[in-house]
Amino acid sequence: MNNYLKTQINEIKKTKTISKAQLECILLCEDEEIIEYLYSTAREVSDRIFGKAVYLRGLIEFTNFCKNNCYYCGIRQGNLNADRYRLTEEEILSCCDNGEKLGFKTFVLQGGEDPYFTDERICSIVEKIKDNHPSCAVTLSIGEKPYESYKKYFDAGADRYLLRHETANPTHYSKLHPETMILDNRKRCLYDLKNIGFQVGCGIMVGSPYQEIDHIYEDIVFMQDLEPHMIGIGPFIAHKDTPFKEWSNGSVERTLRILAVLRILFPKVLLPATTALGTADTMGREKGILAGANVLMPNLSPVNVRKKYLLYDGKICTGEEAAECNRCLRKRIEKIGYYIDDSRGDHPDKSA
Repeated sequence: MNNYLKTQINEIKKTKTISKAQLECILLCEDEEIIEYLYSTAREVSDRIFGKAVYLRGLIEFTNFCKNNCYYCGIRQGNLNADRYRLTEEEILSCCDNGEKLGFKTFVLQGGEDPYFTDERICSIVEKIKDNHPSCAVTLSIGEKPYESYKKYFDAGADRYLLRHETANPTHYSKLHPETMILDNRKRCLYDLKNIGFQVGCGIMVGSPYQEIDHIYEDIVFMQDLEPHMIGIGPFIAHKDTPFKEWSNGSVERTLRILAVLRILFPKVLLPATTALGTADTMGREKGILAGANVLMPNLSPVNVRKKYLLYDGKICTGEEAAECNRCLRKRIEKIGYYIDDSRGDHPDKSA
């Protein structure tokens, strides 16, 4: 075994810091034994904090309308082939009712930046979910908003907010987004959310167009400053109706290595094995757990809208009923020696 790299991994674990050179060595390493040591170190860190528990988040994709035109996204405003839909408040609440019966204690309301869903509508939905399911957490993932809007959502009872920063490098950000969107505003949103009191999640696409190792290192530096409670990463997967339709998909292997590095650097962070990872590799979610991830996000959306919420091509689990998907995931996780923990799964420093 390459003792130098093993020593470097141990040093990263000890100091909870990483240099650009160390990151590059890990991402470019071709020694399978070293990479397995990286994964086992990440598992050891995760198991020490969380045991063998994996937390579920029930995903409700409630609108695929979006005012933005991000170049990588299948529900971008400019995609005229998208079959648009919005769930009603009643449909969203029904998804939550079904989810709690299946054991879910967290609901993630995810959608495009849809002007129809005003602050008042979002707050009404959040309040009713919390009234109906007081022991459950509500997570929002609805994009960039003013401070005042985030504060309203928090006061209505929302617990968490997911907003991937996508890249911490301004030049790279400008290659992924139209000029109407700027990185400084995305970062402002994340710091606002944290200051308000949300459990905050950021994240990146691994292998996004024009991404370099230097960019990934900048992402890690940004995350260390933000200190998020959740980090969502998955491989970039192209969508046929976007400007990046010809771009190669991101590497599963690189995604797993970055997951492991993030677990070692952020021992308490909530780290999903994403649907994109499961789409890119049939065993991707299991591999993610074995690389230090501890969260899964199965879909609670009505089956008739699943295929309409396609951020990328080939997305898995678009035809399965929520109960079927839930049973399947539990069995798959048990096979690798872990189990589904039916609690809210809060960050250890933010437990209710």
